[in-house]
Amino acid sequence: MSEIKQTFNSSLGKKLIMALTGLFLCTFIIVHVGGNLLLFSGDNGFGFNVYANFLTHFPPIEVIAYLLYLSIAVHALYGLILTVKNRKSRPVGYAVQPKATASWSSKNMGLLGSILFLFIVIHMGDFWFKYKYTNTVAFKEYRTDLATGKTTESAYTPVSADFNHSVSTENNVEIVRLKDLHARVVYSFSQWWYVLFYVIAMGALAFHLLHGFQSAFRTLGWVHRKYTPIVYAIGTWFFAVIIPLAFAAMPVYYFFVYAK
Repeated sequence: MSEIKQTFNSSLGKKLIMALTGLFLCTFIIVHVGGNLLLFSGDNGFGFNVYANFLTHFPPIEVIAYLLYLSIAVHALYGLILTVKNRKSRPVGYAVQPKATASWSSKNMGLLGSILFLFIVIHMGDFWFKYKYTNTVAFKEYRTDLATGKTTESAYTPVSADFNHSVSTENNVEIVRLKDLHARVVYSFSQWWYVLFYVIAMGALAFHLLHGFQSAFRTLGWVHRKYTPIVYAIGTWFFAVIIPLAFAAMPVYYFFVYAK
């Protein structure tokens, strides 16, 4: 047991933890961006609100969510420890700087990680915390005519204080009542400073993933002449370009379409 503890307290052990938690967070990012793309569906938030309700009320997802929170905390903590240790190991800069081979993102992972951690705290406080633990998010009712597929919406006031959501069918009309997180999205993304901060954070995410995704595979020893170029391509184009752009497009779109 002491050998295991010693291993994870070593620099290599900390990097292994960073790699494993980082890859786990990468899988979450894929799911999260997929769900958030429902904001572009043009259904007045129906699909997105159903998605948000599912994430917060399906027990297996809730268990995974707590693993996610733990991974974020551990990843941030060990990232801070490694950054401080690297700074202490080189307290005085070189008189003559050697020709650098490391990328800008690899040399600034601490800064990028700090921006992302601040963003996560603000973002979760604005959406997840208010959605799950406060009464600031109103309810909405969606009625879908099962014959025509037409959906109408209206505000809904729960009868009881412990009401979460409901799905019922009356006269061939499906009635869905749930919290309207979409309205919170519209409100938050109508503020220019929030949109700007969101876009800056997605830029930090792009550079963080540009180095982090590839670095995780190297740390775990998953390096192969045939497959490493594929890992680099996925890390560069999918994680560092497509996903951050998809995330950044959401607040920009809502700002110009919904802001008054």
